[in-house]
Amino acid sequence: MTHSITALIHHPYIAPAGFDAPQPGVFKASTVFFPSVAAMRSREWKDKSAYTYGLHGTPTTYALEERLCSLEGGSQCLLAPSGLAAVALVALALLKQGDEVLMPDNVYGPNKALAEGELRGWGISHRYYNPLEPADLAAKMSPRTRLVWVEAAGSVTLEFPDLPALLHIAKQGGALVALDNTWGAGLAFKPFDLIPGQQPVLGVDISAHALTKYPSGGGDVLMGSVITRDAGLHLQLKLAHMRMGLGVGANDAEAVLRALPSIALRYRAHDEATRTLARWCRTRPEFSQVLHPAMPDSPGHNNWKVLCKEGLGGAAGLLSVMIDARFSQVQVDAFCDALRLFRLGYSWGGPISLVVPYDLATMRSEWPSYLTQGTLVRFAIGLEDVEDLQADIAQALHAMV
Repeated sequence: MTHSITALIHHPYIAPAGFDAPQPGVFKASTVFFPSVAAMRSREWKDKSAYTYGLHGTPTTYALEERLCSLEGGSQCLLAPSGLAAVALVALALLKQGDEVLMPDNVYGPNKALAEGELRGWGISHRYYNPLEPADLAAKMSPRTRLVWVEAAGSVTLEFPDLPALLHIAKQGGALVALDNTWGAGLAFKPFDLIPGQQPVLGVDISAHALTKYPSGGGDVLMGSVITRDAGLHLQLKLAHMRMGLGVGANDAEAVLRALPSIALRYRAHDEATRTLARWCRTRPEFSQVLHPAMPDSPGHNNWKVLCKEGLGGAAGLLSVMIDARFSQVQVDAFCDALRLFRLGYSWGGPISLVVPYDLATMRSEWPSYLTQGTLVRFAIGLEDVEDLQADIAQALHAMV
């Protein structure tokens, strides 16, 4: 080499092996080098035994996948660019024309939109079942039912279903069961081992998780995961994952890796503050109903109590209230606008508390009988002092007068 630029690009120095530190290294790559043509032809990426292309995995993404498996109790993990991408991967990998997917009526809204949009256009049908009525799921199972989604707790209204009962019904019908485990985060309960010690093990087939929330913890990363225990099912998902070109950036993977060690501490702090606020909200006459799985009168409370660990760590950081029907939508909007610490914004799991008013009538096939009439507002509790958050809600309620 006679030119300095060529020498710069092909510089032979390789840092010595053996470096060890609290956080794994950040490896960024599209191209991965091979030492020979034979190696190029023989390397296998599907079992993580080697590297072939950045999209198929790097030491950074492999490390994150393995730690997430440890968190949720799975054996294989795939990373996706967002929680919704993880949900979509499950549908696109497993469903074909003529199949049917069943979803709880309180399913994550974008999952419902996917079923009503793209899946319907591709000849994949869907129906909704009452998450608190296992018999309703049983009645809607059919020979075409390939996939059943479950959520615990349900989106926005936070009903907690009888997960073991739903799983028994779905499995008896020959369907795969996928759980949106973003709320539980692998901490409230173990999705692949719902009843510890039971043989055979009762658990979901797939856990989809929006790492955007608690695993990230900063409100600054978009990422999702799909975790399984079955090797054949994982390979089916992985091949679809490859064909769709799903990947995550190394810096985002690093951010989640850095946050994971503190996830249990943060989850417990969110949980403790949220329960405190939920108890206080039950004393306010403006709220006709308080929805939080740990509250005795919240829909599905007994199911939560059986499945999740009692005490701190089992009820997450979401709290919804039904503002009494005597208040108009304009008044409810004024309440949300008057909040000073709670910021208007979607998502949750970060340090800043959030609030969103919802038009529940447009989100459900029918108004649930266990919900009072009114306007639903969801709080995502951050890491601020709980007394300050309580004072903020109290002062904002004056805007509805």
